[in-house]
Amino acid sequence: MADFGAGLDGPLAAVRAIHFAATAMLAGVLLFRAAVIDPASPAASSVLAGIRARMVRMAWGCLMIAAATGVLWLLLVATSISGLPLTADIFSSVIEDTRFGTVASLRCGMAAALAMALASDRFAPARALGLGMGLGLTTSIAWTGHAGSTGGALGSLQLIADACHLVAAAVWLGGLVALVLLLQGTRREPTGVAFNCAHQATRRFAAIGLITVVVLLFTGLANAWILVGSWHALVASTYGRLLLLKAALLTATLAVAAVNRWVVTPRLRRSTGDQPGFELLRQLKRNSQAEIGLLSLVYAVVGVLGTIAPALQ
Repeated sequence: MADFGAGLDGPLAAVRAIHFAATAMLAGVLLFRAAVIDPASPAASSVLAGIRARMVRMAWGCLMIAAATGVLWLLLVATSISGLPLTADIFSSVIEDTRFGTVASLRCGMAAALAMALASDRFAPARALGLGMGLGLTTSIAWTGHAGSTGGALGSLQLIADACHLVAAAVWLGGLVALVLLLQGTRREPTGVAFNCAHQATRRFAAIGLITVVVLLFTGLANAWILVGSWHALVASTYGRLLLLKAALLTATLAVAAVNRWVVTPRLRRSTGDQPGFELLRQLKRNSQAEIGLLSLVYAVVGVLGTIAPALQ
């Protein structure tokens, strides 16, 4: 791990990466359900009932992983700040006297509210609360990293850019996970209604994806400009080289997404619920799974980035 540069905390980087990915999937799945599944035609209600249930189970799984890694993250930070073996007094001091502890406490409250919302998911207000808490858990991560330590107007700009970047990434990753769940459901029930439901959901998600990519691009450039500062630092520092690796992985992901958007989806538009049409859905699912794999690598890089000093420093 030393190849990544001095100052890297391997366990902390791993915990951060898993926490970020789980939180993103949680928010993205809930947003996909609200923006893509819920507007579906009532004719598809029988098909979507099981898919909605699987999405709720996925949200529960992501919440449990996010909660467990969130606690581990807090413990690792408390140990790192104190430089001493963790005790109750040190833990309490970190919670009460540091920005990270304050943010962690707020996020713990949001996670609890989200758990209650998922437990009451059959009620529309609970679903709205769950979506809000999921997005809150995602955006609040911005206050735990480099963006939260920059002061003044530039710091405010960076926090806004980072929060938007986190939400856009969550929409992408979590939306892909939800889309795969949807496509698996149509494979279990290969009917014309299921095909049309999958087709319409794919089109709606493709439209959302275009907005997501634009937001990711501009907010990513803004964050890089603030944290790197120069072309030389981008190629000469460990932080800069990791950013380049992240950019390369995102480019590869975009290439797969482009195939889905500009090749597979138009073919779906010309298909019906026959065997060739369902083969296109299987291809779409495989490509989406490849995107999920690449984005998981992106989150691994992001986990490391937060444990080392920005190139500007």
